[in-house]
Amino acid sequence: MSATDKPYGWHAVPRNPTAILQGKPKLADPSLFTIDDITYPDTEVVRKSLARVQKELQPETLSHSFRVYYYGMSIVKTQFPQWLSENWINEETWLLVCLFHDIGTTPENLRNTHMSFDFWGGIEALQTLQKFGADKSQAESVAEAIIRHQDPGETGTISCIGLLVQLATEFDNMGHYKELVHPETIKSVVAKYPRNGWSGCFSKTIREEMALKPWAHSSAIDGFVEMVENNELMKQYD
Repeated sequence: MSATDKPYGWHAVPRNPTAILQGKPKLADPSLFTIDDITYPDTEVVRKSLARVQKELQPETLSHSFRVYYYGMSIVKTQFPQWLSENWINEETWLLVCLFHDIGTTPENLRNTHMSFDFWGGIEALQTLQKFGADKSQAESVAEAIIRHQDPGETGTISCIGLLVQLATEFDNMGHYKELVHPETIKSVVAKYPRNGWSGCFSKTIREEMALKPWAHSSAIDGFVEMVENNELMKQYD
């Protein structure tokens, strides 16, 4: 069976967002989606995963994870609809990426491993999802997307779900790619999953990780902390 036979995100796309967006700010005008317009995959593996991360993630981080899910789905539906229609990804796999993508930032994980939070998060997601009965290929896709979610660049390729988590996290964390999501969609998402000072919360976590682990992958993004702190797009919601 090919890796692309199931909707787990194993389709290569350019790592450079400019390439996949054809040098434009957007491929299509973003549609207005409310929370209710976007399917929530209430499956057994999602329920087990949510119960797991709820025990470990700070409330602010869990809300961020859900915002990333809804922003990502709105991006796919308007910018890359073929990813859904051609079965490249599905809602369940995408939500699993979102739920686990910051599991490495918990106070315990920051201190219990010398690994960068995104790398350890991918390993933890892989191990946990396989215990929960997820398909091996699905668990591996989630893990790879998490490991590469802080790996922006201009060369090479990445899985489509890996690119999506980059776009959606940079949108929520830094206000990048603001043309891809309708302003009213932001209002709907934030109403249910408020930011509660997320810019300050996450920038503090990045600083903490880099103080504990000067080698951390977070250091590879030039000006990372400052971009998170100075997120003008989301400032009114913080």
